[in-house]
Amino acid sequence: MFRVKYFLLFILLTGSAIPSFADSTLPTLQNAKVVYLSGNEYTFAFTNMPDSATSDLFLQHENHKIPLVLKAGPKRITQKIKLPASGHWKIVNAAGQTIQKIWAVPGWFSLLPPLLAIILALLTRQVLVSLFAGIYIGTFIIYGYNPIESFFLALSEYIAKSPANPDNMAILIFSLTLGGMVGVVSKSGGTQGIVEKLSHYASDSRKGQIVTWAMGILIFFDDYANTLIVGNTMRPLTDKLKISREKLSYLVDATAAPIATIAVISTWIGYQLSLIAHAFTSMGLHENAYLTFIKAIPYASYPILTLLFGLFIAYTARDFGPMLLAERRAKHEGKVIADDATPLADTSNAEIDPKAGSPLRWYNAFIPVAVVVLTTLIGIYITGSNATKDLGPNVGFVHHISAVFGNGDPFRTLIWGAFLGSFVAIILAISQRILTLHESISSWVGGVKSMVMAALILTMAWAIGNICRDVQTAEYVIHVTSGLISAHWVPALTFVIAGVIAFSTGSSWATMAILTPIVIPMAHALPLADATIPLAEKSVILLSSIAAILAGATFGDHCSPISDTTIMSSMASGSDHIDHVRTQMPYALVVAGASLVFGFIPAGFGLSGGYELFIAAAVLFLLVRFYGKKA
Repeated sequence: MFRVKYFLLFILLTGSAIPSFADSTLPTLQNAKVVYLSGNEYTFAFTNMPDSATSDLFLQHENHKIPLVLKAGPKRITQKIKLPASGHWKIVNAAGQTIQKIWAVPGWFSLLPPLLAIILALLTRQVLVSLFAGIYIGTFIIYGYNPIESFFLALSEYIAKSPANPDNMAILIFSLTLGGMVGVVSKSGGTQGIVEKLSHYASDSRKGQIVTWAMGILIFFDDYANTLIVGNTMRPLTDKLKISREKLSYLVDATAAPIATIAVISTWIGYQLSLIAHAFTSMGLHENAYLTFIKAIPYASYPILTLLFGLFIAYTARDFGPMLLAERRAKHEGKVIADDATPLADTSNAEIDPKAGSPLRWYNAFIPVAVVVLTTLIGIYITGSNATKDLGPNVGFVHHISAVFGNGDPFRTLIWGAFLGSFVAIILAISQRILTLHESISSWVGGVKSMVMAALILTMAWAIGNICRDVQTAEYVIHVTSGLISAHWVPALTFVIAGVIAFSTGSSWATMAILTPIVIPMAHALPLADATIPLAEKSVILLSSIAAILAGATFGDHCSPISDTTIMSSMASGSDHIDHVRTQMPYALVVAGASLVFGFIPAGFGLSGGYELFIAAAVLFLLVRFYGKKA
């Protein structure tokens, strides 16, 4: 009896209920969301509706009863409905039978999960705690403000399920496996060997930064591979040259997504082209998505200027803001990370420290890394070729290669590369009698262990991304900014809105998916409706607006503490994550400001001579040269 009483109390507290079985003859709401935002507009799609029915369904609340007018045709959808109040709503039929229950919350609630996580992370420097707080408050909102139920569902429905996405699981496996490979390479002395080899070319801090930047440019085909390979490879060298981990993680982050988003051969291009092509199709346009993307690249000022700004910082060896303090600490105190820092990768693990007396052979590091890069490239080409067998024979060579790489599967091939690299690293160590099989496996496991904290944080970042999707953070941002856009300001406002959405959700790809079908029709229709805008200027507005989506998504993702690529940059560089965000953000904001002033605002008014980027680059160089200081 005692146990039954407490079990019933638990059921009461968690709001659990015995499931009911709906009448199969009743209409079914097809596009039911987890939570709706009061004030936002929604259409409702139903199945199992009689063709003759036009208005026998109602949205019902305590003080409201709104008739749902259904459009005729095979797709039974309603007009746009704005929920005037928060709380529990029901969709009922004329007989009063409940079709679906709906939970609505105030729109600004959708900003709470990401904002809480970001603010707490910056204030407390505890990323795991901050991310969980954001996940919990999001679950609390979604599940009817029930504190106990929300705690358990945050764990089971969001955190536990976030790695269940095959792509996410592939990234986790790749990251852990690459960590294992690095462990073997380090234990066998290969890491120190490559440091000694590169030291001949990068003999000081300035040259070390330039080499790091150049490696980031060379591995242009995938942002994840770029981040993890460059960070892990260059970290021992930059440590030796007393370059702060914050600077290393910035150079890694500043070359990963920015180069992948504008490269004509990358794992991003297929996704971007599919979004552009779908938008054109929905508008009834027959424009070539690939050529449009190529034409839009010169307007993508943020990625281009970020790449140049990283080069300016490396070439001049000058910094400002928090990065300057980090560089001075590294130079004068020999501390590449701060005393209170918590690096995402444990690079001081005794299990992967070089074995005493092991030869420092650079190729024991170079060969496994080369195997990872080549396997990934070849794998992407093979999987992309299989996915594009139906391409016509008249497709140009560059277009064909871009289509192949864009349709390749980077997630599968990254796993292939990491495992093959691990096998090669172990074979090299054993064949040269540097390590035994037991020592090789132990060092591989030690390398995996060094990535556990990063894997946990990545999992939490994906979970809060799912929370943002369910509470419709991006949709709310779009809702509150709608009506602010005129034809001339479409590119600039698109860049800002994309940045806000990507910063809030931590996902550049999700931002592109949300904004592309909205912005492209707008950037096409608004200039057409204004007879005062010349035809050439209308084309510039469209192209720069497309570029603004890609650039703004990259910018917001670049700054966001809850972004997976930002976390992976900290992880691969062995940096404290919040220190990376804090030192990188001023640089990202400066470049974003230049992108707006010299890129998207002039483009909105038809200024597209190409000299704007040169002016912006010159301004940024002068800023670094005369405002920046050497450590």
